[in-house]
Amino acid sequence: MDNQAIYDRLTEIFHDVFDDDSIVVTPELTASDIDEWDSLTHIRLVVSIERSFHLKFSAAEVGRLKNVGEFVELIRMKAAA
Repeated sequence: MDNQAIYDRLTEIFHDVFDDDSIVVTPELTASDIDEWDSLTHIRLVVSIERSFHLKFSAAEVGRLKNVGEFVELIRMKAAA
């Protein structure tokens, strides 16, 4: 799966979880960029991503992520394993 396909799917997930179609998912995007991104929506976001990509992430893996770009790299690494 290439990066663009991952970003396209993540964009759909972000729009759904945050109920905001104006969100532009970029590698630099962080929780501080979206007002509604709190601990509860973070859990919903991770679960939605896990379901969509048929992957499981540990709390430690997710806790280390600094931005969406790092999440994309984690998705690519897990999907290739």
